[in-house]
Amino acid sequence: MFKVVAINGSPREGGNTEIMLNAALEPLKEAGVETKIIQVGGKNIHGCRGCWACGKTANRKCVFNDDIVNDILEDLFSADAIIFGTPSYYGNMTPELKALIDRAGIVASANGKLFRHKVGAAVIAERRGGGSFIQASIHEMMLMNEMIIPGSTYWNFGFGRNKGEVSEDAEAMANMKNLGENILMLIQKLNA
Repeated sequence: MFKVVAINGSPREGGNTEIMLNAALEPLKEAGVETKIIQVGGKNIHGCRGCWACGKTANRKCVFNDDIVNDILEDLFSADAIIFGTPSYYGNMTPELKALIDRAGIVASANGKLFRHKVGAAVIAERRGGGSFIQASIHEMMLMNEMIIPGSTYWNFGFGRNKGEVSEDAEAMANMKNLGENILMLIQKLNA
């Protein structure tokens, strides 16, 4: 059975980012894929300290166990696909998501490229802008870890400020469905 993990970088549970993630996961659930959303926005998480001790211990963990990162890593490493979702905060991802991406990317690299050939996507909820920069930033980690990034009908952005407004963005919701279908097709082909 395939597994897809979505990371919600928004501190607003049930908000626009989570709505978009659920829309992307829906075609996967319908196909019998195991899916999971992990909430990181608003949680205790700190950035990478650049010590590279994770490469010395080689145990698929960060040496700092004082936040939620190590609780999440095995879900990421065991997934066939990962979707990172975030709202745009002053044109960038949330600090919690950035901290997770940096630390997970380093631990994966230092432990034998654990993200190599996994499917990865970025989903961004924005009021007006910032999505292109955020998507590029998330894709940088994915590309450096040899992940495979699927396309969709448009960029994976949805517009809305208040909780639930992104549901009114019909183009974004259709794009999320298509993204989920493309992720499904990729993981099936990669595992054929």
